[in-house]
Amino acid sequence: MKQLFTLIVIAFCISANAQITWNMGMNVSSNTYGNMHPRMSLNRAGNPLIVWGRIGDQSVLFSRWNGTIFTTPVKLNPTWLTVATASWMGPDIASHGDTVYVVVKRTPEASDTNRIFIFTSFNGGISFNTPVETGVIGDSISRFPTIATDASGNPIVAFMKFNPSFLNSRWVVIKSTDYGSTFSIDKKASGWGNSADVCDCCPGAIVSEGNTSAVLYRNNNSNIRDSWAGISNNNATSFTSGFALENNNWMLMSCPATGPDGVIIGDTLYSTFMSGGSGNYRNYLSKSSINSGTFSSVSNLTGAITGLTLQNYPRIASDGKAMAIVWKQIVTSSAQLPILFTNDIAKGFSIKYDTVDLDNITNADVVIRNGKIFVVWQDDNSGTVKYRIGMYTPSTTRTNEVSENNFSVYPNPVSSTITLQSNIDLENEEVKIVTVLGETVLAQKINNTTIDVSELNNGIYFIQIRANKYLFTKKIIKQ
Repeated sequence: MKQLFTLIVIAFCISANAQITWNMGMNVSSNTYGNMHPRMSLNRAGNPLIVWGRIGDQSVLFSRWNGTIFTTPVKLNPTWLTVATASWMGPDIASHGDTVYVVVKRTPEASDTNRIFIFTSFNGGISFNTPVETGVIGDSISRFPTIATDASGNPIVAFMKFNPSFLNSRWVVIKSTDYGSTFSIDKKASGWGNSADVCDCCPGAIVSEGNTSAVLYRNNNSNIRDSWAGISNNNATSFTSGFALENNNWMLMSCPATGPDGVIIGDTLYSTFMSGGSGNYRNYLSKSSINSGTFSSVSNLTGAITGLTLQNYPRIASDGKAMAIVWKQIVTSSAQLPILFTNDIAKGFSIKYDTVDLDNITNADVVIRNGKIFVVWQDDNSGTVKYRIGMYTPSTTRTNEVSENNFSVYPNPVSSTITLQSNIDLENEEVKIVTVLGETVLAQKINNTTIDVSELNNGIYFIQIRANKYLFTKKIIKQ
C-alpha cells in the first residue's frame, strides 16, 4: 500500500484540494538515531530544526536543514543527563530567529532531583550551550516540559508538577528574561473549572502571542478529562483566568496519554485535541475568545469516514491567516497521516483533508511559514523520522508583519556603529534600542542609515523601528 502511495505522489504532487503542492518525502536520518515523538521549529531563514527522542540510550537528537540536506543528528544531552521520551511524549523545541531552545525532562521522572533542563543555541542550531536546569522546585516532581518564546525571544516553559507522592498534579509556568540562563519561580496555570488535579499522564502545550500566553492541558475533574486553557495577559508572569475548550464531558477512569495543542490569532485561541466523549476516539477543533473566556465552537476535524476506528495526536500551526492541522488516524486497520489546511482561516477549512503519508504513522508535527508547510513524523515501519514540505499561495500579506528580508542591521555583533538596511522608507522614523528587560537605552529619529552605539555597555539588546504600521525588531549583540 505504501509503495503504491509513493508512486501516486510522484505522478501527482498536487494535493486533492488543489491548495498544496507537495515535494516527495525523505528520511531526516537513518534508523540508528531513533524516531520518538519528533518536534519541529524554523530558524531565521525558514529552514526546519527537528528534535526527537531515542529510547535506547534515553537521548535527545537534533538535526537541521542546511539548505541542501539534513545535517547528521547530534546528541544534545551529555551522559549524565538521560532524557524522558516515548512515542507520545518527549523533548520540545521553540525558536525565535536563530535563537533555539530545546527542553527535556531528566529521568527517572519520579525523582525530585531530576528536573527540567534547557539547551540553547544562538546560531540557528549550529551549536548548543551546556544544558541549564530551569529551576529548583524543592521536593516536587516534574514531567512533560513544553516551550514557547515571547515577543523578545525569551523562553517560556510549562510543565506538570506533583507533590512528593506524585499527587496534586497541576501545570506551572516559568519564564526567562536572559535567554535561558535563569528562570523565574514557577506560577500555577491550571486549576480552573473546580478541578484540583489535571490528567497526570497527558502532555500539554504552551503558546504565546504578544503579551498573551495560554497553557493548554487536559483536566481531571472527577475523571472527566476535557481540555482546558490557563490564560496570562502579562507575558506569562501570572495566569489569572482559564476556561474550558470543549464540552464533551469525557468520563474516563484510565489515562489517555494525549493532550491538546493550539495557536493564538488576535483574540482567538484555536485548539485541537482528541476526545472519546462521543464513544469514539475522534479529533476536534475548538475556537475560543480569550477576552471573554469562552469557546464559541467545537467541531470534529473530519466527517464520517468509512472504516475509521481512531484519531489521535493532533498538532496545529498557523502563519498569518493560514492554518494547518496534522494527526494520526486508523482507517480499515491502516494508519494515515492526514492534514487539514486553509490559507484563510476566516473562510474555514476545505471539506476534504489531504494525506501526507500512509502506514505505521505514530506522531507528527507541523509548522507553516511564508507559503510553505513543513510536516515531520515518526514512521515505525522504517524506524526513522520522516519529513515532507508543501507549497501554497498565501491569501494576503500578513497583518503588521514583514519578511525579515525587508529589514536588516549590520554588523552584528557590533562594536561602534550599526547600519540599517530596508526596502521600506525609514526616514524620520523613530528607532529604539532596548535591553532584555525592556529598558530603553537609546531613542532617536532616523536621519541616516547609521546609528552610533559605541557608548552602550556590552551585552544583548533589541533594536526596534515602527514604520508604515509595521514593527521591526532585531536582536543585536554589543561587544
